[in-house]
Amino acid sequence: MRQEPKITVAKHAGFCFGVKRATDRLEEALKNAHSGETVCTLGHLIHNEGYNETLRRRGVSTVSEADLPTLAQQADEAHPVTVFVRAHGCPRETQETLERYAAENPYFRWVDCTCPYVKKIHTIARENSKPDRVFLLMGAEKHPEVVGIMSYFDGEKHVFATAEALERALQTGELVKINKKTPVMVAQTTLNLGNWQKSQQIIGNLYTNAVIFDTICNVTELRQTEASALSRACDVIIVIGGRESSNTAKLYEICRENCPRTVWIAGAKELDIGSVADAYHIGIVAGASTPRNEIEEVYKTMSEINENFEQMLDEQCSTLNIGDVVTGTVTQVTDNELQLDLGTSVTGYIKADQISDDPALKLTEAFKKGDQIEAFVIRVSDVEGVAELSKKRVDADRNWQNIVAACEEKTVLEGKVAEAVKGGVVIFTNASRVFIPASQTGVPKDGDLNELVGQTVRFRIIEVKPQGKKAIGSIRQVLRDERRAQEAEFWADIEVGKTYEGTVRSLTPYGAFVDLGAGVDGMVHVTELSWKRIGDPSKVVSVGDKINVFVKSFDPEKKRISLGYKTEADNPWNIFKAQYAVGDIATVKIVNLQPFGAFAEIVDGVDGLIHISRIAMQRIANPGEVLSVGQVVDARIIDIDDENHKVSLSIRALLEEQAEAEAAAAEVPAEEAEAEEIPAEVPVEEVPAEETPAEE
Repeated sequence: MRQEPKITVAKHAGFCFGVKRATDRLEEALKNAHSGETVCTLGHLIHNEGYNETLRRRGVSTVSEADLPTLAQQADEAHPVTVFVRAHGCPRETQETLERYAAENPYFRWVDCTCPYVKKIHTIARENSKPDRVFLLMGAEKHPEVVGIMSYFDGEKHVFATAEALERALQTGELVKINKKTPVMVAQTTLNLGNWQKSQQIIGNLYTNAVIFDTICNVTELRQTEASALSRACDVIIVIGGRESSNTAKLYEICRENCPRTVWIAGAKELDIGSVADAYHIGIVAGASTPRNEIEEVYKTMSEINENFEQMLDEQCSTLNIGDVVTGTVTQVTDNELQLDLGTSVTGYIKADQISDDPALKLTEAFKKGDQIEAFVIRVSDVEGVAELSKKRVDADRNWQNIVAACEEKTVLEGKVAEAVKGGVVIFTNASRVFIPASQTGVPKDGDLNELVGQTVRFRIIEVKPQGKKAIGSIRQVLRDERRAQEAEFWADIEVGKTYEGTVRSLTPYGAFVDLGAGVDGMVHVTELSWKRIGDPSKVVSVGDKINVFVKSFDPEKKRISLGYKTEADNPWNIFKAQYAVGDIATVKIVNLQPFGAFAEIVDGVDGLIHISRIAMQRIANPGEVLSVGQVVDARIIDIDDENHKVSLSIRALLEEQAEAEAAAAEVPAEEAEAEEIPAEVPVEEVPAEETPAEE
């Protein structure tokens, strides 16, 4: 009886991270789509005919760049339009068009499903667009991913499908200008690894100044490496994937080199059972755009070869290999390790140092029997009947995908600064290490980075390097964006008369600049600092003082704010009016002597004039004959000019009253008392208007 064939499915078969991310976003949109909404994809979302046909049946249409103007014009509240950009991305010009239409019409929106690894190459191309550089891309010239990447480089650029084509161009002089420029070389994310390695060697040997970015997706590397090994071990290989799929084509090429009986099918319907019926070991690999259900359908179809398909699949899954990710149930917990039931003939265990880097974590408190744990297989011993596992490895891989997504989506993350290192600081977010360069920390140049250690900070991932899974972040960008948001909120809320508590930031001869928060300053003019006339703002406020100010006027375009500090409540004239009226006696201080009279301070900020004729009962030639600066005397208020803020005082009025009182007390006849007085007909000298300053 013929032995049933062995069927091995590549572990890295089916959707990659970027494709799954795109399809998940589309599925979410379809679940939440409004009645009347048009959901479409710009080109095929992924290169898989079966999947795209399923989308068509669900009402998702495929559109081109030429359709965008019509879609944007037709989108309205009753019929919104959502356009999904494929995982391979789109040209820069197309993205700019989508952004413009979305800004012009709120009912037209687009969702960028470009793979983060492809986005990374866009950034490389854009940042290296310099006159002294030439851009070399290894890949398929007409592939959507390549077309999109090339649009981001402004300057001399070339695409080569193979290392041989690159070498031929160098030999024939097609790239003669490259000798005067710096070559910048990248690869399509799905390029054949062997092809890429040859290309790097060619450029590296000829140009020591070449800048080479290793941009092949790490999942693609694993997929191609696995396909190469599997094709050497099998006598038949089935490659599942769409005809337009570049990475599936690469898998087919790799497998066919090692296994002549390599079959490429788009789905189970194309599988010819008879062509593989005599095989003893069949391998199945699938491209990154192949849905899991299509792989399973091929399995089911092949059940005609192996009637006990489900049992075979279970047995295959129960075999543990180094590198597998398994889920087990905790059966025992100690402070040193966890034991897991993996549903196989071996027992899994995870040491404490493979669970967490936190030395304070107690396994007996964090885990219990029955918990389900996903872990990475790092060692298997059939002899001992155990498998050593690592939970940290799975967490790190999953967190890395989150890091990549956070970089693409510009998500703000939180983490504690673990240490200051040369050139920056390190943050650990879950199991991932993020490096923050000193220039991106927000700490001033030559500042102490150690001040950040131990602080929980908000940051954004600005660059990811798949090789080595390195991530670079920025605290400064988050601080800048938050400051901009606060500033925008400030300008949206500002209005004339609104009060703020601010901090005096600096002083100038013409006023004080006050920090109002949110990175916004306003200025209090020197005339607004005090009701008195001052020549130096430092007589009223000092740098660092917290003061209450109010908005007098503002200009959002020029970012200028005029502030007031003095208020009616502290207006000296109002204080004076509240305390005194015409006829009241005030104790005043002589502050200035003039030929026409003396000025006396009634309250701080308000002076009154004692005319020379009202200083004494006898005629005097100069106020200095009777008064001196700094002398304190009593005077009666005889007039208040509200409009001009002027006050008239009289010492003589009090002297006359005192003389009358004394005469009455001494029973002196009124005629004698009057004889001693200054004749009534003596005129009061008028003070020239130009010599009379305001008594404010």
